[in-house]
This record gives sequence, C-alpha cells and structure tokens, in this order.
Amino acid sequence: MVNLSDSGFTAEQTSYLSGFVSGILQGRELPFLGQDGERRFTHEPEQSVFGTPLDDLCKEERIKYEQNGLDCYDAILANAATGEFPKDGDVFRYKFHGLFFVSPAQESLMLRCRIAGGSLTSEQFRGLAGVADKWGPGNVDLTTRANVQIREIMPENAPNVLMAMTDMGLTSQGSGADNIRNITATPTTGFDPDELIDVMPYARAMHHYILKNRDLYGLPRKFNISYDSGGRVSVCADTNDIGFYAVKVGENDKGIAPGVYFRMQLCGITGHKQFATDCGVLLTPAETIPVAAALIRVFIENGDRTNRKKARLKYLVDDWGFEKTLEETQKKLAFPMRYFPLEGCEPSLPKAKQGYLGIHQQSDGKHYIGVLTPVGRITVPQMLALADVADEFGRGEIRLTVWQNLIIPGIPEEKLQAAITAIQATGLDHRNNAITGGLIACTGSRGCKYAAADTKGNAITLGNHLASKMILDQPVNIHLTGCHHSCAQHYIGDIGMMGTRVKVGDGTVDGYNIVLGGGVDDTQAIAREIWSGIAFDEIPALIEQLLCIYLANRIEDETFATFTQRLSVEELKGLVAEKLAA
Repeated sequence: MVNLSDSGFTAEQTSYLSGFVSGILQGRELPFLGQDGERRFTHEPEQSVFGTPLDDLCKEERIKYEQNGLDCYDAILANAATGEFPKDGDVFRYKFHGLFFVSPAQESLMLRCRIAGGSLTSEQFRGLAGVADKWGPGNVDLTTRANVQIREIMPENAPNVLMAMTDMGLTSQGSGADNIRNITATPTTGFDPDELIDVMPYARAMHHYILKNRDLYGLPRKFNISYDSGGRVSVCADTNDIGFYAVKVGENDKGIAPGVYFRMQLCGITGHKQFATDCGVLLTPAETIPVAAALIRVFIENGDRTNRKKARLKYLVDDWGFEKTLEETQKKLAFPMRYFPLEGCEPSLPKAKQGYLGIHQQSDGKHYIGVLTPVGRITVPQMLALADVADEFGRGEIRLTVWQNLIIPGIPEEKLQAAITAIQATGLDHRNNAITGGLIACTGSRGCKYAAADTKGNAITLGNHLASKMILDQPVNIHLTGCHHSCAQHYIGDIGMMGTRVKVGDGTVDGYNIVLGGGVDDTQAIAREIWSGIAFDEIPALIEQLLCIYLANRIEDETFATFTQRLSVEELKGLVAEKLAA
C-alpha cells in the first residue's frame, strides 16, 4: 500500500486518496470521474462550444463536438482490421492524424507529415522513402509548406504508417483539419550568411509546444505560423496567420535595447487576397512561442464556428480590429507585449528570387545545393540517392522549402563536384532555370477532389513547352492551383493559374483563370486576373507570347511582375491577342 501519512494532505484527503489508490492496486472497478457509483453522469453536458449554441454549429464543428478528432485512433484500428475507409464524421477526424480520404479523386488515403521548419535528417528522409515504397505509390510530393505528402495508402496500412512515422521521430498529428499546420522557417536558417538569427530552434519549439497541448487542436479553422530569419530565401511568412520576421533594432529613444527581435505580422491569407499586416508588436525570440499560443487561444475561444467561410483569424481581426485582438491576447500573458514602430527597425534585405536553387556559400564557408524537384514530385530511388548525398558529402540533413524543392547543406568546396555528379545521376538537377525553377503546382485533380484541373501534369507540359521556346534572363514564377483553396498560392505568382472546367462541345476540359503580377516579401503584390476560363490546350501558346511581349517591351531590366503591374488589364489582353493573331 502507498503510504500517504507524511504527504501533507488533510485526513479527509488522505482517506480519499488511499481508497482511490488502493482500488487501482487491487483491480477494483471504479466509476469514471464525473459519474456516480452507478455510472450516472453527475453534471449536464455543455450545450454550447465556446459560447456558440450547438444548433448553430456548422457541420465540422458538430463532428468535433461529438468526438475530438485526436480520439479517433480506435476507428483507424477498426477500419484497418476490416480494410474499410472512414465514413461520415470519421473522414474529417482522420485528418487530425494527418490521414486524408481523397475519394473520389483516388480511393485511398493520403498522409501529410509534420516536419518542423522543413528540416529532416537523412535517416528520416530514407524512412519516408520506405513508407512510400512499402505502403504508398513509390513517390512523395513536396508541398508549399515545406512538408511531405504520401498518397495511395490503403486503410489496412494506416496504423503501420502512423507507427512508422513515430519510430523515425516524426509525426502527422494535427497536419490537417482545423489545426495548426506545419511550422515553416527560412530553409537556409542556421547557415545563411545574410540572416539575423537562426530561427530553427524557435520553429522546433513551436512545433513541440503545439504537440504537447491538447487544447490547441480543433480551432475554428486551420492556422499557419512561419519564421523568417532575415535570410536570402523567402519562406512566404507574410502569407501566414502569424508571420514572425526577424529584424534588427539599433539605438533608439523608445527605451528598447538594441538587438535582434521579431516583428509579428497577422492575418495573411492570400487565397482571400490578403497579406499579413504588421501589428506593431516587437518580440524577443523566446517571447514568440507564448505570444503565439495566447493569440491562438483567443482565436479558439472567439473565432466563428458557424460559418466556415468566415472562420479564419482574418475575420475575427476584421471584426475586432488589432487593438482589441492584442488586448485579449495580453490578458493571457504573464509579461507585457512590447510595441515599437516598424520604421524604427533596420530595413530587411531583399530576397533572392529562386535562391533555393543552385550552389551557394554558407556562413561557415561550406556550401548548400538547392535541388530542383519538378512540381515537388520525387521518387523513392531519388530520395534514397539524395539521402546518400547528404551523408557522404553534406552533414546528413535535408531542408525542404515552401517552393516544392529541397536543399542539401554542409558541403565542403572540395566535395562540390562529386555531390553535383551524384545529384545529376538521380535525374534531378541543381541548376536554376528561370522558367521551370519557379514552377509550383498543387496536387491537382489526379489526387484531390476539389481540383478542377490536372495541375501537376499541366505544369510539366507548360514548363517543357516554354523551356523549349525561350531563355529568360530573369526568373518568372508560375503557380498552378486546382481550386479556390489556393494550395499553390496562385495570387503570389508572377503568373498564377486557378483551375476551372471549360466547356468544349458536349463536355468540359481542364482550364484556368489566369492572374498576373504577384509577389511576396519585398515584392509583395496580389496578382490581378487577366483571363478567365481559358482551356489548357490554349495556354502554352498564350503564356509563350506573353513572355515574348515582356522581353520586347520591358524597360531596361524590369521584372515580369513590374511590367505586368504597369499595364492595364485591357493593354495586356490586347498585346497578347495581337501577338497570337499575327
């Protein structure tokens, strides 16, 4: 028996605890907490969710109310035993474990991982290759959140996949549904010569804080967080619900000690044509985790749970304003937030467009190689070979980027040529291409029920056509997304395309609405729609002529985005129509 006599408890407490512990040790069946001895509930269940009456909840909120998505592992096991796919509310709950039933596009499950800052060891990269080889299609997709997705998983293998993830030190928990998605970070952080601070420790700390706090699941909608180190490669932090940008503060009259801080930007959601906005808050690196957690909890308690279209953080802030949102956040903090004008911070360096490709020197004198993986798809043999490159020539690490490619860091000068030769032997290339190097595509209709077009297939066709017709002296990013969810973030592309069905004869074909002139960070802009409902068969020639017009009419070294921004929609349409008719 456990001795509680010297515990400091009162006699009544000691008596109760002794009985409770004794019951456990003797195997006696005890009532569940919240029930009496006859297993009757001793309290009335809640009739609302954070103040929203049950009758007003949207479908997804009702599903979460009936059972927390984290608690559906029994269903995953039961379905695995019978080889069945999830049904009804479990289709949504599976996403809490990173499993997506993607019917009718594919009669299978898709796994989305959770990779803090996009950083993987070579062994973890091999492990993911093993999962894709044993239970998937023999390839993986690199995503625009520096993440990995594996498709074609059968329900009987779902538990094996989840256990394999844990065994290799990874997880997929909370990577889908109404949860905080993969924490992204500048992919070159820790070895970037231009950065202000290594943000990987903070991205990892945020990642683990979320995993360890159950109350940070089941938000009103998904939530994105990103860390920008001030380095040379963009992580698109201004497209996130919270974007932490490293800045340097010099001598000032505001009482702020000089040093490196983070500015907090809020409410980036480019699918809704909005970038994150600086809210005036200046944080030390260590303060970013508690402030983000406090803000997320404010969103959990006050976000809209009745209308999915109005459930993102943006709409709460639209309703409340920054002042009230930050006041409510402050109430959950044990320290005061620091306010400092943006103009008091030293200007950030511009980003190197497509700086995620090619050979670049690191801060320690070694090099990293950015590898082009066309529209993010990479085969198991290529993964295994790249893991070997990272071990033999680098430091056993692979970094994923939000541009659907990867970086191998830590390569000494004398090993560069051997590393390049090994990369090229995989069928991949490190060399930048101004067209194909910026080609981004979501899963598309082959694997997503929402997509209206085969974005990955169309992107490869378009990229090959353009690369065979011209050479550009400046990079142009082309983003193809399958639907309005904008997973490929078409509004920030120099050329953005959103899938739609186009009527041809008695049927429909892949088509796109085309937007021009987008950008992020120091080139921040939401692209404008120029054409709508264009069949894909017409698009390669259209884009070819558009780029030829740019080359012929730009002013000096003007970028493509700047060129399209200074012309009206009518002018752009007219120039292309005239060129196509010639």
